[in-house]
Amino acid sequence: MNKEIFLTHLKNNLTKLPHEERQEILQDYEEYFAIGQLDGKTEEQIATSLGSPKTIGKELSAAYHLEKAETTGSTGNLLRAIWAVIGLGFFNLIIVLGPFIALVALIVSGWVTGIGFTAAPLLILLNPILAPGTFELFDLFNSLALCGLGLFISIGMLYATKYFMNGFIRYMKFNGKLVKGGLTHVEH
Repeated sequence: MNKEIFLTHLKNNLTKLPHEERQEILQDYEEYFAIGQLDGKTEEQIATSLGSPKTIGKELSAAYHLEKAETTGSTGNLLRAIWAVIGLGFFNLIIVLGPFIALVALIVSGWVTGIGFTAAPLLILLNPILAPGTFELFDLFNSLALCGLGLFISIGMLYATKYFMNGFIRYMKFNGKLVKGGLTHVEH
C-alpha cells in the first residue's frame, strides 16, 4: 500500500471526526511518510510499519470521543465515546457495555427514588380521597420526612452521577489502552 492509498483509507475511517481534527491527523501521517522516506524507507514499508488505516481510525476516533466526553460531560459525548470504544473490538462490547448498563440502572434508580421521595407531599392531597377519616397530620409528617430524605438522596445522586461518569470515562480510557496494547507493567 502506497502513501496515497494509505491516506485515502485513513481519511475514510476518520469521517466521524471534525474536519479540523481530521486534517491535522492526515498532516501528521504525511509527515510520518516524509520522515520515513528521508530514512530511506519505501512508502510500502512505512505504510506497513504504521499499521492498518482502519485500526488507526478506530483508535483515533475512540481517543477523540473519550477526550471530548472528559472535557464536556454531556450524555451525547459519553454515548459517542462508549460507541467508539466498543468499536475497537467485540471484546469491548461485553467489557464496556455491561458495566455501562449496570451503572445507568444504578444511577436511574437512585434518581427515581430521590424524585419519588421528594414528591411524597403530593400524595397527601390524594389521601382524603383514597382513605377518608385517617390521621392527616401523621401522613403530613411522614410525607415531609420522605420529602427531606428525597432531597438528600437527590443531592447525593448529583455528586454520584458526576463521580460515576468521570470514573467510567477513566475506565474506558484504560480499556482502550488495554485493547491497543499500550499498557506496560511498571515495577516500583
